[in-house]
Amino acid sequence: MLESIIKETAENATASVIWLHGLGSDAQHFADKVPKLGLPRNAAIRFIFPNAPIKSIKAHNGKKMQAWCDLFLMADGVSFDLENPDIKGIEESSKLIAEIIDAEIEKGIKSENIFLVGFSQGVVAALHTALFYPKKLAGVACLSSHYPITSAMPLNGINAKLPIFFGHGTHDEVVPESLSEKTYEFFKSNGNPVERHTYHNMWHTVCLEELKTLGGWILRYLSN
Repeated sequence: MLESIIKETAENATASVIWLHGLGSDAQHFADKVPKLGLPRNAAIRFIFPNAPIKSIKAHNGKKMQAWCDLFLMADGVSFDLENPDIKGIEESSKLIAEIIDAEIEKGIKSENIFLVGFSQGVVAALHTALFYPKKLAGVACLSSHYPITSAMPLNGINAKLPIFFGHGTHDEVVPESLSEKTYEFFKSNGNPVERHTYHNMWHTVCLEELKTLGGWILRYLSN
């Protein structure tokens, strides 16, 4: 099981949010963001922030860091190759994330009350895990990222139509906003309940407005 930080909004949690950080970051990065979601005190939600495995990253000259998958450079040696992900690495991480979901279900959380949230490459791992997970999940939130392997999506899977939240900064210098929009349009055309929010002048990060909107989205799908 991946090492994780656990935050609970109330005792006897009835829902879980598994939040995946970005490349080179760690579990602590988003752990302090829970109060900024604006959740009511009676929302009994367990937030789980796992640390990604340590991987050698080719785009950083083989440097080892916490990552959900490898990252490659384009032919120019400067830009990240975001359209050709490390499928093997994603699948390996997805198995570890699925173990966390399984553990939450064993603790009594209904699968329909389990959300995945990802930031940057954490989004790819979160979406891949959810789309292939064999039990119905609540939804996935995609922050500042995209999903480059929609062609492999199991269109008949139990989570093929799961709700998806997209949030992205208009000035993101790492993952272009256009890639997020492309992924949003794909899932919209697939019939998923999707919503997309952009934040003016926001770079490759999150902001308070986005977190509050995300909190409202989580509550909305918990109530259904």
